[in-house]
Amino acid sequence: MSAADPATLAAIQRVTKRCLAEIDRVCALLDLRYVAYGGTAIGAVRHKGFIPWDDDGDVCMPREDYERFIAEAPALLGDEFFIASPATHPDYPISFGVLGLKGSEFVSKVAKDRSFRMPIGVDLFVLDEIADDPARFRAQSRGTWLWARLMFLRSIPNPPTGLPAPARQLASAAMACAHWGMRALRVNEAALYRRWQSAALRGRENPQKAADGTTLYGDFSTRDPRRWSASEAELFPALSAPFEDITVRIPASYDVVLTRGYGDYMRIPDPQDRVTHEPFHIVFGPHDPGPQATKETGS
Repeated sequence: MSAADPATLAAIQRVTKRCLAEIDRVCALLDLRYVAYGGTAIGAVRHKGFIPWDDDGDVCMPREDYERFIAEAPALLGDEFFIASPATHPDYPISFGVLGLKGSEFVSKVAKDRSFRMPIGVDLFVLDEIADDPARFRAQSRGTWLWARLMFLRSIPNPPTGLPAPARQLASAAMACAHWGMRALRVNEAALYRRWQSAALRGRENPQKAADGTTLYGDFSTRDPRRWSASEAELFPALSAPFEDITVRIPASYDVVLTRGYGDYMRIPDPQDRVTHEPFHIVFGPHDPGPQATKETGS
């Protein structure tokens, strides 16, 4: 998949690392739990830093820690950082937050027509309790998937589908109808997020316990929350791990968690399988010199 040029990618990773360090610092001050997630966790374990082609950062937190971070972290952040989330921006288009560099923009090809501009930074994924009752879990996972897709469609009228014609034309027409229908009815992303969150919280009353006896959490921003799940004991107490020249937190049982999500995560993917966010438009803003600094230093 297409990626940024080497100097731009190095600059993106430099900004992302600053954001990771800020998350780690503020979580320590607030006594909040977090761990590196997704490609950032693989990078910490396999590369002791970034996956070489990775163009963002990911962390996750149980909901109680996430909500405190969204509410309390802004007072402690350095002046160059900010948090965007459904709680802070009514037109925010996704179900999880981001800690980004002020004045920066990272617009992927798929999001080029979206009005909200995501910053360069670190995605903040929230972990919710998985419902113990199978029927309630099905409602939880199907509901979050539906409302998240509608949030996405509300922000982008005609996203790519990857489908062959004529299915592509039919899907595009249906998605355009959904987008413009929501706009006509004045349904915004904030209203859709409230529905998403209501579905995500269905496991709170009677959460499932893992085999180790602790609460089982899932990432309901995904289509398959069980694949992207972990017990409290698998996550915490988190371990410290080197990441480039900083330190981040990784799950206590990182091998179990990463294997569940990725299989053989230590295998380097073939070049055609290396996933990026396909950047369309990147702005570094006033708080970072951008790729020119990378070129000048040769790093």
